[in-house]
Amino acid sequence: MRVVFIGTGEIGVPTLRALLDSPNHEVIAAVTQPDKPVGRDQRIQASPVKEALKDTTIPILQPRKIREESAVAELSAFASDVIVVAAYGQILPRSVLDLPRLACLNLHASLLPRHRGAAPIQAAIAAGDQQTGITVMYMDEGLDTGDILSRVCLTIEPDDTGGSLHDRLSKLAPPALLAALDQMGLGAAPRMPQEDTLATYAPKLERADGRIDWAEDAKTIERKIRAFDPWPGTFTEIAGADGKVRSLKIFRASPMPEIAAAPGTILQLSDAIVTACGRGALRLEEVQLEGKRRLTAAEFFRGFSSLSFRF
Repeated sequence: MRVVFIGTGEIGVPTLRALLDSPNHEVIAAVTQPDKPVGRDQRIQASPVKEALKDTTIPILQPRKIREESAVAELSAFASDVIVVAAYGQILPRSVLDLPRLACLNLHASLLPRHRGAAPIQAAIAAGDQQTGITVMYMDEGLDTGDILSRVCLTIEPDDTGGSLHDRLSKLAPPALLAALDQMGLGAAPRMPQEDTLATYAPKLERADGRIDWAEDAKTIERKIRAFDPWPGTFTEIAGADGKVRSLKIFRASPMPEIAAAPGTILQLSDAIVTACGRGALRLEEVQLEGKRRLTAAEFFRGFSSLSFRF
């Protein structure tokens, strides 16, 4: 099949490479987000999808908005059989959805209709889900609302982070897509409407979403710490004897039984930082003070034992 690949994020790269290696499919063009400044030095950086294609001659389109008439016209000229979308970052308009001969397919990193939206991987961990997976979906103009072609499940491990689950799902996506394309080529691809009443939403995350609310349940906070690693990260604030407020990033923690204390109270500060929550307590085991390196709780205590949490 003649395939146009549309994607931006790292999670789509293994699928793109599988398409490039497949003898049954030809990637005739790719669409990705424009290069953008990244990091403190604001160095211009290409998307992972563009980087993956740097040694090929495949045309790469980078429109500011894919709904622009000029972008739609360029895509139309490729006469694709299928458009494959993975973590692109824009909703495709009807003018693009109607271009391929067969369908626009989206690879979504959840078991739809659960966790529609931009951050399904983090949402699944934060919600305490036992399973997630990859959904191959026929695209429509809604936000992850199209009919389902197939779903492949994956168990969420107790120590999974947003990063580790992202990497495992990225490996699950290529065979899921190739199998779906085989079904489509045989005219045997199913269409299963989503049950909208079961839908949940996972909106785009901002850095502020990582602020810890100590009034929450300890298990909820621990899941959030894993879910938001590496992005957007979780943090709280501490203040020293000088009154200066500093941000403290939290990388690893474990919940403890309920302790009678006001949420946010430090119950222990030695080999671990034990903090009371709305229900239970949380043992902080790996942290990073603003402007300092990442430390175990014991290392943190030796260097910063005069600091106290501030909420």
